[in-house]
Amino acid sequence: MVNYREQALDRVFAALADPTRRALVAQLEQKQSLTVSELARPFPVSLPAIMKHLDVLSDAGLITRSKSGRTVNCRLTAATMKSAMDWLHRYERFWSEGLARLSALLEEDESCPPTQVLLQPPSQASPSSAASTPRRPRSKPRGPTRK
Repeated sequence: MVNYREQALDRVFAALADPTRRALVAQLEQKQSLTVSELARPFPVSLPAIMKHLDVLSDAGLITRSKSGRTVNCRLTAATMKSAMDWLHRYERFWSEGLARLSALLEEDESCPPTQVLLQPPSQASPSSAASTPRRPRSKPRGPTRK
């Protein structure tokens, strides 16, 4: 089994599991460096909430912060992402091969053209000629209670 520094990898995926943190990473991808205020501006949450998200990203090694006077600048750290990407690429090959085989199989099978399936309207009537039976009640009346 290959060791991928599992704890660091767990922190990266846990940090990226939150949509707000993914949006923060996406903002940092577009610009080289942003202040905390600039990062927080598009979000409808408080600045302390954004700071907590940035703490998680920093603990995972996804961003670095530097302070200049009162201004805190954040930068994206690519090295930590590489370990996560390496792990994901192992499985990308699996899915790519599987999807390529499925595509080849579907291209070989010409017995069911897709246009025939899509052009048939759904039937409104039930194909069964048997009579419907009434449904049973889902629950019974409440039983006696203790006092």
